[in-house]
Amino acid sequence: MANNRNEIKREILKTFNQNVKGRIPDLSKYNRNHDGAEGDWLTKAMGLTVNGKNEPDFKGFEMKKDSAKTTFGDWSPDFAIYKKVKNGPKPRLTRIEFLQIFGRKSPDPTGRKSGRYSWSGTVFPTVVNYNDYGQIMKVDSDDNIVIFYSFSKDKRTDKNRIVPKDLQINDLVLAKWDSERIRIKLEKKFNKLGWFKCIPDKNGRYQELQFGGPIQFEYFIELVKKGLLICDCGMHSQNNRPYMSWRAQKNIWNTLAEK
Repeated sequence: MANNRNEIKREILKTFNQNVKGRIPDLSKYNRNHDGAEGDWLTKAMGLTVNGKNEPDFKGFEMKKDSAKTTFGDWSPDFAIYKKVKNGPKPRLTRIEFLQIFGRKSPDPTGRKSGRYSWSGTVFPTVVNYNDYGQIMKVDSDDNIVIFYSFSKDKRTDKNRIVPKDLQINDLVLAKWDSERIRIKLEKKFNKLGWFKCIPDKNGRYQELQFGGPIQFEYFIELVKKGLLICDCGMHSQNNRPYMSWRAQKNIWNTLAEK
């Protein structure tokens, strides 16, 4: 396995040196408003096909573009109070009702976000403590990731008007990620041969590769517990995409890199 891994690393390095090193991405043929435009350019430059498959990009290695925060995966919860479960009962809230109750309305009265409700930024919870909206993320004893709402922790002055009476309780589960489902998704991508990053210089010109070994769920969930790996949620009312990217900052990825 080690010899095969080293051979593939050499193949990746050769492709990078031939097609990417020394180049600044030409995004003239891409939608520059799309956050993934440079990632798509890099994927094609490395001889790969852009797809949404949950599998490693390059013969067992997952490829990542270097950035301030790098994504492990875009994974929405298995349960949410607004989410219809197959063969399950009707959810307590619709998606827009959920955003209006537990999200935040954009303060922009006239721009493109006017009237938008979102569950993102300061309203989306972390494991550190309860936010002003009474929400917190926790990892339970089975390593499931759960978001709770507690009415008593909600600091909004108009919470009695916003939150329906039957939801004015503590430890209400808003969303839950099943540990085994996350394990499968994470390890399908990262627990084969590992991962590599393409690193640009300060001018945006790609210059080097960074390799890292396989990543298991146990390491992932410990980072979540410590607040070092977050769900960067961008869910909002103007489209139906969940936008739930699980990300860690560059310094965390650097600790995972091979020396």
